[in-house]
Amino acid sequence: MPSPGTQTYHHGDLRSALLDAAANRIENQGIEGLSLRKLADDVGVSRSALYHHFRDKNALLNAVAANGFANWIAMTSESGGDESVSAPVRMKQFVYGYVHWAVKHPQLYDLMFGRPIWKNDLADDELKDVAYPAFQYMLSLITHWQQQGLLLADKPALRQTQVIWATLHGLAKLVTDGVYADSSHIDEMCDCAVSMLLPKQ
Repeated sequence: MPSPGTQTYHHGDLRSALLDAAANRIENQGIEGLSLRKLADDVGVSRSALYHHFRDKNALLNAVAANGFANWIAMTSESGGDESVSAPVRMKQFVYGYVHWAVKHPQLYDLMFGRPIWKNDLADDELKDVAYPAFQYMLSLITHWQQQGLLLADKPALRQTQVIWATLHGLAKLVTDGVYADSSHIDEMCDCAVSMLLPKQ
């Protein structure tokens, strides 16, 4: 029988609840503010129930990052893959979507793309299985836009994808790190990025 104040969850529901609570704690307090003990308290379950899903903090961070990539892919699919609008508009939507998503989820974005996992070679198979396809999806978008004549025809799609990703990542990081303190200029910078990426007509 659960103790007073302890919630009960189905197996899949508990994992989802833990991931949501962990992402929320990371966004509000950073990675250093997350621990398995605090997470168990946040969700109202025993630590043994939590360990059934995540063996340690690194496994939890990998799962949160993987969930973030899944949400990121859904966002990019919506903003960049809408065939009902023209390719130039889809490209603009993709740039806007990428930067604004990163700015809205700065701590999660840092976890997904930053040092804590990748620099320290701590990515597990679950994270790699969703992170690598995320880049491949971006590559497929860039390849399509190149075929549509939006991007340079004489530069490999892979290299253009790497440069475009670096451009958007750099812009997002400069905003989320406070270097560009006036976030009201984000849209203007996104417009400028799109104009610079498109070949001269």
